[in-house]
Amino acid sequence: LRTAQVPSRTCVFVTENHADPETMLLPFLRQKSILQTNLLLFIKVMFDFMPFCMVPGMIRTQIALLEIVYFDAHAVLFLVFLQICNLCRCTGYRPIVEGCRTFCQEANCCQANGAANCCLNGEKNGDEPEQEKPQLFDKLDLLPLDPTQELIFPPELILMADTTSPQTLTFHGERVTWVSPVSLEELIQLKAKHPKAPLVMGNTNIGPDMKFKGILHPLIISPTRVKGLFEVSQTPQGVWVGAGCSLSELHSVLEKLVPQFPEEKTEVFRALNRQLGNLGSVQIRNVASLGGNIVSAYPNSDLNPILAAGNCKVSVISSGGRREVPLNQDFFVGFGKVILQPEEIVVSVFIPFSRKGEFVQALRHAPRKEASFATVTAGMRVMFSESSRVVQDVSIYYGGMGPTTVSAAKTCQAIIRRSLCFPLNFRSLLYFITFSPCADLLFFPSGRGTTRPSAKPTTSFWKSWPSLLQLQEGREIQPGLQEFQPVSKDQSNHDAVGRPMMHRSAISQATGEAVYCDDLPKIEGELFLMVVTSSRPHAKITGLDVSEALQLPGVVDVITTKDIPGKKVRTFCGYNEELLAESEVSCIGQMICAVVADTKAHAKRGAAAVKISYEDLPDPIFTIEEAVEKSSYFEPRRLLQRGDVTEAFKTVDKVYEGEIRIGGQEHFYMETQSMLVVPVGEEMEFNVYISTQWPTLIQDAVAETLNIASNRVTCHVKRVGGAFGGKVTRTSVLASITSVAAWKTNRAVRCVLERGEDMLITGGEPSSVGFMNDGKIVAADFQFFANSGNTVDESPLVAEKMVLHMDTAYNIPNLRGRGTACKTNLPSNTAFRGFGVPQGLLIVENMINDVAMVLGCPADKIREMNMYRGPSTTHYKFEFNPENLLRCWEECKRRSDYSARRGAIEQFNEQNRWKKRGISIIPIKYGIAFSDGFLNQAAALVHIYKDGSVLVSHGGTEMGQGVHTKMQQIASRELHIPPSKIYISETSTNTVPNTCPSAASFGTDANGMAVKDACQILYQRLEPIRKKNPKGTWEIAVSDCIFLFVLRGPDLYVDWDKMEGQPYAYYTYGVSCSEVELDCLTGEYRTLRTDIVVDIGKSVNPSVDMGQIEGAFMQGLGLYTLEELKFSPFGLLYTRGPSQYKIPAVCDVPLQFNVYLLPDSDNPYAIYSSKGIGEPTLFLGSSVFFAIKDAVAAARSDSGLKGPFSLNSPATPERACLASASPFTQKVPASKPESFKPWALDI
Repeated sequence: LRTAQVPSRTCVFVTENHADPETMLLPFLRQKSILQTNLLLFIKVMFDFMPFCMVPGMIRTQIALLEIVYFDAHAVLFLVFLQICNLCRCTGYRPIVEGCRTFCQEANCCQANGAANCCLNGEKNGDEPEQEKPQLFDKLDLLPLDPTQELIFPPELILMADTTSPQTLTFHGERVTWVSPVSLEELIQLKAKHPKAPLVMGNTNIGPDMKFKGILHPLIISPTRVKGLFEVSQTPQGVWVGAGCSLSELHSVLEKLVPQFPEEKTEVFRALNRQLGNLGSVQIRNVASLGGNIVSAYPNSDLNPILAAGNCKVSVISSGGRREVPLNQDFFVGFGKVILQPEEIVVSVFIPFSRKGEFVQALRHAPRKEASFATVTAGMRVMFSESSRVVQDVSIYYGGMGPTTVSAAKTCQAIIRRSLCFPLNFRSLLYFITFSPCADLLFFPSGRGTTRPSAKPTTSFWKSWPSLLQLQEGREIQPGLQEFQPVSKDQSNHDAVGRPMMHRSAISQATGEAVYCDDLPKIEGELFLMVVTSSRPHAKITGLDVSEALQLPGVVDVITTKDIPGKKVRTFCGYNEELLAESEVSCIGQMICAVVADTKAHAKRGAAAVKISYEDLPDPIFTIEEAVEKSSYFEPRRLLQRGDVTEAFKTVDKVYEGEIRIGGQEHFYMETQSMLVVPVGEEMEFNVYISTQWPTLIQDAVAETLNIASNRVTCHVKRVGGAFGGKVTRTSVLASITSVAAWKTNRAVRCVLERGEDMLITGGEPSSVGFMNDGKIVAADFQFFANSGNTVDESPLVAEKMVLHMDTAYNIPNLRGRGTACKTNLPSNTAFRGFGVPQGLLIVENMINDVAMVLGCPADKIREMNMYRGPSTTHYKFEFNPENLLRCWEECKRRSDYSARRGAIEQFNEQNRWKKRGISIIPIKYGIAFSDGFLNQAAALVHIYKDGSVLVSHGGTEMGQGVHTKMQQIASRELHIPPSKIYISETSTNTVPNTCPSAASFGTDANGMAVKDACQILYQRLEPIRKKNPKGTWEIAVSDCIFLFVLRGPDLYVDWDKMEGQPYAYYTYGVSCSEVELDCLTGEYRTLRTDIVVDIGKSVNPSVDMGQIEGAFMQGLGLYTLEELKFSPFGLLYTRGPSQYKIPAVCDVPLQFNVYLLPDSDNPYAIYSSKGIGEPTLFLGSSVFFAIKDAVAAARSDSGLKGPFSLNSPATPERACLASASPFTQKVPASKPESFKPWALDI
C-alpha cells in the first residue's frame, strides 16, 4: 500500500508463485472487508465503468495517496498529479479524478472558503414537487476517513531488516546469481573481483534489457543495503546526495532545501525538481536511483543535461581510491557509456548552490507530458553580470539529439559577453541555428529522426529565456459535468433501467478478487506456450532447427504446422491464412512454430533457441504508396456513388484537391491475448478459457483445427480486460495453435502474450471537393486506402464501412467514394473500435476545414450549411430523419457557449504571438449494427431457481463496458425483482450457442432483446400463480410454481451492385466541441475544455454509457493527437510497449470535460429505446485535432501564411510545431530524403 510514498529498497521482489497463502500480502488485500465505507463510495464513483486497467492498481495507488493528504482543498490536484503513473485504456479518467474529489473539500464551497455553514442549508420550498435525480451515490453519505481503521501490515510478513549483524544475501538462479552486500568495503571488493557485473538498485535499466533484449548477466550486485550510498550531507558550496538515493528521495531532499535558502542559491535545485516531476512514474521514481540514472547515460536523459549544465560532479570510489569527476561533455563518451572505469562505483553526487545573477532552466519535450520518455531534453545555465543582461558564462546541454548528452559549446561561445534581453537578440539566435552541434545530428533514439533535426532545439533555446524570468502557471483539472437523463417518478424502485448503477463486479475488481484468464489457478501438469515469429518481412523459410530448443531444461515439445491434425488455415473474407507458416513468411512477426515448456521462462528460453534460416524475397511492400504502385490489393474493392460527380465538378465555382495521412493505432488493451486450453475426458473434449469478443469463433476455430465437432469444444469467457476489436478474429489463430499443443501433449496449455509479442503479432490518395462561393458543397470524390498488412482479416469490411459513412452528417448531392484494402508486408491489421469510421471521417472533416480556409470563413458555418435537414436519404438510399443530429448540434453550441468563446479566442490570438488557442465543433452520424444481418442474432438462457434467485446467460462478453450490468438491469425490469437477485456468471458456448461478436456497439441491443424475451416468457408462466396470491412475494410465487407442476435480428443488408441497402438499424448522433491552447514554439498543447452532446435514446444505464462516451473520446484523442505506430525501414514494429507507444494519460484529459445526454429522445429499434454507444464517440476526439489545426492556422497567419495546409494525424507536438511555421522553424532547411536513411517509415 505504501509504495507511492515510501521508496522501496528491497533487494528481492517477492511474487505469489509457490508461496504460502497464509503469508501472502495479495490474498490479504483481496478482501471486501478491508474497505471502509467511504472507500466503498469511492469505488461507486470510480467504477460506473469497469476496465481491467483500473484494478486493483488504481485503487491501491489511491489508498496510498490518501495516507499522505487528508481533506486538503488542493489534495485533488496532488492526487491527480501522482495518478499519472497508472494508465487506463477504457475510461476517460473522469471516474478516477471524481473519485479522488470525494475525499477533498470542494475548491469553491463555503466551508473551504472559511464559512461555518453552507449556502445550501436553506429551507426547502414545500410547494416544489419531489423529483428523482439519478446519481450513483449521495454526497451526504461521505464520512471522514478514520485513520484508526487503517490496515495493519500483517505481522507474519514483517522482516527485521535492521538486525544487529546484517549479512550478505546471495540468491542463486538457473543462470543468474544475485548478491546483496551490506557495506561499502564489501561492495568495492565485489566490483573489483567482478568489474563487468552491473550494480542494480531499482532494476529499471538492467531489468528491461534482460527481459526484452535477452542480455544475460551471470552476476548482479544489488547494493540496496549499503548505507554509504544513501547519505546526504551539506557543505557551504552545495549538497552531496548519495548515489543510491531514489529519485523520489532526491526530490524530497531538494524540496526541503529550497525554502531554507535564498531563491538565488537554489536555481539548480528547482530546475532538477521540475524535471523530476515529469520523469517516469511514481513507481519508477520510488526505485530508480540517482547514480543509476546518471551512469546509464541515456541519450535522452532528463537529468544529465541539467546536472551537466549546473556544474555538478560525482564522487567515485574503487579499490584504487576515491576521486571526483565533473559531469560534462567528457563524462558521457557514447551511447550508454561514461568515462568511469568498470570497477569504479559512484558513491554520491554533488549539486552546487547557484550564484547571484545565475539562472538555470530545465526543459523537456515528450510525446506525452508525463510518464513518457522525452524526445528532447535540455539543461541551460546562464550567468549575467550584476548590472546588465550581459552574459558572463553560459552552459547548454541537450539530450535526445545524439548518441549521448551533448554540449552546445559553439553556441555558448557565441553568446558569452552578449546582451540577451527578452525579446531575444535575433542575431544570437541565428548563431545558435548555425553553430549548434545538434543541427547536424540525425540520431533519434526516441523515433523522431524523420522530422527536421534542429527545429526542436532551436525553439527550445528560444523558449528557455522567458522561462528564466517567469515560470509557466499550472492549471488544475476542473470538476467534470455529467448530466444524466431524468427517471420517471412513477418508475418502481425495483426497476433499475435508466438509473446509473454501479458496475456489477466493481467491488471484487477493486479488491483484486475478480478473476481474469491469467488469474486462473495452475492445473497440475500445465504447460506454457510461447510462439516463435519471423524476423524477415518477405522470405522463404529454408530451414527450421528446433534441436537446441528441445534439449533445454523444461522444454516439452515444439509445435509446427505438421502437427496440426485438422485445417492448417483460417479463412477470412475468402482468403486463407496459415496458422503457422510453413514455406514462406510475409511479415515480421508471423508465427512459424510454438515452444511448449513447463514454465513461461523455460518456454521463452526455448523459443529464443529455435533457429530459422531464410532466403529473402525481393521488393517487400510496406506503405500504401508502394501497394498502389504495385496494385497490391485485397478484394472486394468497394464503390458507392450518388449523383453525377464528374458533371457536378464542371458546374461548381471552386474545386479543391487535398489529402491527409492518418497513422495507425494499437489496441493496447491492458490484458494481452490470454488463453488456457484444457483437455477433458477421453472423448476429445476441450475446455477453452479465453479472453475474446467472439466465443463461437474460438469454438469453431479450435474444432476445425483439431478436426473434431464443435460440440466437443466449450469456450468460457468470464471477463475480458479490454479488447476494442482486437480480440474478435486474431485471437482465434492463437487459440488454434494452443489447442494443438494441448491435444498433442494431452496436458493443459496456457498462452499469455507479453506486451511486445502482442503488439508485434496482432496487429492516402488525393480527394476532391467541389463547392460554391457561399460554401455549399456540390460534389465530393473520396478515395480511402487502408494498410491491411499481410493477411486480409477484416480489412475489406473496414473499407466498406468507410465508404458507407463518408457522408457523415452532410448532405452532398453528388458523392463518390472508393474503399480499398492494401496488401503489404506488415503484420496483419484487424478491427479497432470504430471499424475504420474514425479514420474515414477525419478525411471528410479535413475536407470541410480546407473548404473553409479556401473561402476564409469559419468551418462551423460550412458544416452547418451542408448538414442533412428534414427527411433525408443517404448515398446508399437509406431513409432517416436527422432531427436529433441537428438537436445535438444546437445543444452542443449552446452548452459550450461556442460563439462567445470563438470571439474570445480570436482576441486571445491577437494578443499572443507564441501561444495560440483553437476551437472546433464536430458532428457525427454513426450507423449501429452489423451490415451483415446474420451477425445481429443473439440468444439468452435464464434460470429461475426455487429460492427465487435468477441466473442469466447471454452471448455478450464483458469487457469492462458493463454489458452484464445492463443485462442484469433488463432482467430486473422484466421479472419485476431487484437486481441483487440476478447473477451472471460468464459467457459460455455450452449455455448460449452460436454467439455473435460483442462489437459494432450492438451488444446491448441484440443480447438485451434476447434477455428481455426470455424473461418475459418466464414471467408469463408465473402469471397464474401471482394472480392467485397477488400479495405474495417473488420467492413464494417461484416456489409455488415449482411444486404445482428461432433467433432473429433486424433484416440488414447492402447490395453493392445496386449501391443501396439498409446496413444499419439506426444512427447514433453526437457533437463535440473542444478548445485547445497551443505553444507555437514547441507544438505542445493542452485541451482546455471539451463539451459533448450525444443522442443515445433512453439509456439503460447512464453511468455506464457515460463511461463509454468518455473512454471512446479519449481513445479518439489518442488516435488523432498522440499515438504513433513506428516501423523500421525493414518492416519491424518499433513501438512494442508503453515506453515507445503512448496512450493518453490523466494529463491529457481536458481541463474541463462536460458530457450531456440529449433529452427526450426515443429509438424504437432497440431495447427500451436505448442506442449503442461503444464506438460512435471515438470520432468526436477529432474535435481536439481540428482545434489544434485551428490554433496552428492562427500561428501561420502571424507568419503571413493563409489558406489550407497539411497537418497529418496524429497531430503530435513535432507536426504542430513545424506546421505553425514560426520564424525559427522556417529558418531550418528541410532535410532532403535522399540525404539520410529514415529511422522509421510513414505507414
